[in-house]
Amino acid sequence: MTTAINTLGKLRQLESLYRHGYRSEVVDGALEKIVSLERAQALQELSTIEAGLKTFEDRYRMSSYDFYRRFQAGELGDEADFFEWSALYGMAESLRQRLQTLGDPA
Repeated sequence: MTTAINTLGKLRQLESLYRHGYRSEVVDGALEKIVSLERAQALQELSTIEAGLKTFEDRYRMSSYDFYRRFQAGELGDEADFFEWSALYGMAESLRQRLQTLGDPA
């Protein structure tokens, strides 16, 4: 937690500098590289999770979206597969939100 707080503090410092007119090619390049790396990692994770989702979709002949909606509504049983599928779906949605924040609509 301390590392996250320190990182947020440093980001706020940079934000404050930039709001007051400071500019740096070094900072700009470093931030672009960080965002690019985060985007690439999220895309790789999403690809892996989507492969898992496809396995369940093929097995149960249902889209993950329809499954999740029905599972959340209590229309499906409590098989272990369904809990795993639900977790994967949630992880995929979280990664899609992260990618959207990073400027890459997934």
